[in-house]
Amino acid sequence: MIDLATYAAKAQEIIAAGQFLYGEGWSPATSSNYSARIDEQNLAITVSGKHKGQLQAEDIMVVDLAGHPVQSQLKSSAETLLHCVLYEWRQDIGAILHTHSQAATVLTLLLADQDALVLEGYELQKAFPGIDTHEGQLVIPIFENTQDIRTLAAQSLSYLEMNPMTPAYLIRGHGLYTWGATMADTLRHIEAMEFLMACELEMLKVTR
Repeated sequence: MIDLATYAAKAQEIIAAGQFLYGEGWSPATSSNYSARIDEQNLAITVSGKHKGQLQAEDIMVVDLAGHPVQSQLKSSAETLLHCVLYEWRQDIGAILHTHSQAATVLTLLLADQDALVLEGYELQKAFPGIDTHEGQLVIPIFENTQDIRTLAAQSLSYLEMNPMTPAYLIRGHGLYTWGATMADTLRHIEAMEFLMACELEMLKVTR
């Protein structure tokens, strides 16, 4: 049985995140998908095709960790399984955000010959858990946008199991996935990644 109070609270977190991310230009139109854990077996997630800056309570639905709707006839995002495998991977993940920013789209296309974005020397690397210095490398994997969600879910999970400190990943020409213990943590990771990607784009402008 879903705890309705918890669901309502998580839905409001998702709605507020959508307003913020749309306002920043990181989730234009109906792009992106967001979720928050309700309990060990269920999560609240955005319904497919909804404008993320105008989300309402009825635009948030519940699915189980297999991605199946719970007491709903609504359709969740086509990328729901990418959320589910992350929640199964780590019980401490409480929220996941997927955005479609210009920086994530352009940068991953410019790095067409690379399978990762390597960040080094940025103070803001310390925005992520377990990182307490700017001197190390932060490696963010880039997966190809095959639109084969089942395969992508398996690829992302395999990478993360081998690299458990990874705080995010990118899909080429598509967008960013990141997560955290709370929605506030996850929003902080989005902000940090967007700043870092913007810096990398500026560096490419002056070095190419």
